[in-house]
Amino acid sequence: MSQLSLFDDEPAQPAATTAGAPPGAPTVTPAPPSSELAVLARGLPSGLRLGTSSWSFPGWAGLVYGGPAPTAVLSRDGLRAYARHPLLTTVGVDSGFYAPLDADRLARWAAQVPVDFRFLVKAPAAVTQRHQRGGDGRWRHNPEFLSPDIALRQAVEPYRRGLGERAGVLLLQFPPQGGRTHPRRFAEDLYRFLKRLPPGPVYAVEVRDAHLLTADFAAALHHGGAVPSLAAHPRLPPLSAQASLLQDAAQGPLVLRWLLRRNRGYEEARERYGPFSQLAEPDPDTRAAIRALAAAALARGREVFIIVNNKAEGSSPLSIAALARTLTDVHPA
Repeated sequence: MSQLSLFDDEPAQPAATTAGAPPGAPTVTPAPPSSELAVLARGLPSGLRLGTSSWSFPGWAGLVYGGPAPTAVLSRDGLRAYARHPLLTTVGVDSGFYAPLDADRLARWAAQVPVDFRFLVKAPAAVTQRHQRGGDGRWRHNPEFLSPDIALRQAVEPYRRGLGERAGVLLLQFPPQGGRTHPRRFAEDLYRFLKRLPPGPVYAVEVRDAHLLTADFAAALHHGGAVPSLAAHPRLPPLSAQASLLQDAAQGPLVLRWLLRRNRGYEEARERYGPFSQLAEPDPDTRAAIRALAAAALARGREVFIIVNNKAEGSSPLSIAALARTLTDVHPA
């Protein structure tokens, strides 16, 4: 099995702006409408949002897009077609982790989707990455780690101004912090950081260290005004165990990201599953766990965001369709 990557998601290529496209640049059309998917969408409970990690995958031709298009074109022009897929009402913007996203870019994306569409945007790694690699290749302490000022300037304000009513979740994903990170101290630092963020956005926190999933962590989220982001990832306990550990922090939307199988590393999954056009390795156990958690949250009147990565089963649009088939009998509160 390949070694797990430090980060679980692929660095997205910076999206070019539509305004910068050369004259006559190809546009992206949605895949022909499917009557089955339309029926599925109508049968899903209100409050449930399904989406993928990014949208610029050429292998989705015929699934999301009407025909083949290169990654750069999909990155620039694909979101409008993506948002016309009957089941896709949210999207994860992973590229925010690798470089801050300015309000103008977010506003351009917001203008391409329906008013009831919502974005889940990752905050920059500058805020959540404890160590940075210097020019000499050595890792050093990041002085901006858990800086409210940096978070406000590089994440919160662009997110609020750019997305407006289409803002869904601002995700603070913490890469592995290392075994020497004390769980209680981490929770205390996190709480102080969250309390200094302005109210309004839905803040979700996701970690990659199982030993940090403690009662103190749940309390930091609860009292800091954030929700946990549950992640299906080999570094973490199963989803049901995460939900049980963090049940005291369940005060807002359920945020759940289906990222990897428990027996696969990131690079291994990418090599096996590309170009992400089929369910290469179905994972019915994780799908059942997601269904159970979503149904329980919806029954309590909670909004649910489910983001699916291609590396979960091989093709996130097909994973979402399979998951949707299990959720049409769920009735929200």
